[in-house]
Amino acid sequence: MSEMIHAIEGWLMEYGVWGLFFVSFADSSFFPIPPDVLLIPMGISNPDSVIRYAFITTVASVLGAIFGWFIGKKLGRPVLRLIISEEKIQKVEHYFSKYGPMAILVSAFTPIPYKVFTIFAGISKVPLRVLVIWSIIGRGARFFLEAAFIIVLGAKAKPFIEENFSLITIIGSILIVVAYVIYLLIRKKKKN
Repeated sequence: MSEMIHAIEGWLMEYGVWGLFFVSFADSSFFPIPPDVLLIPMGISNPDSVIRYAFITTVASVLGAIFGWFIGKKLGRPVLRLIISEEKIQKVEHYFSKYGPMAILVSAFTPIPYKVFTIFAGISKVPLRVLVIWSIIGRGARFFLEAAFIIVLGAKAKPFIEENFSLITIIGSILIVVAYVIYLLIRKKKKN
């Protein structure tokens, strides 16, 4: 399976920006390869365009999230069962009921399979605008952060991101949660 994924990555890399767009779109709705595997090497090989690549990746990923939402809305749970087990579906359902949009935001930023959350958002009838807003924030934060690492570290960005991705996403997720809680508190204060 790993060899096949590497072959697909190589093939997509040949298509440059279009390959990046496709994998970013597909990752958010049905494809097993995350866009980082193209974004990082493309950004390192062309650092003057890395911000543009991060933007393309974010836009395509959000469009893919919308497609995933429609898959969930129209096809429902049976399509999720093709991707993950019923046990994991119940976990996602729990996260959605407990954390609402925060589940979308955190899954958009972390290596958690984002497609599962976008499809489940459609199943759960999460308003499309909610999915789009939190996808833009989460996916944008992830891909522009990777771009920032590439700008600062150059070729050393790839091993740095690979070695520290879990730590980066944990710290980033904590910052996102804190920002969200502050947002909720400010919103609550304005209502009173």
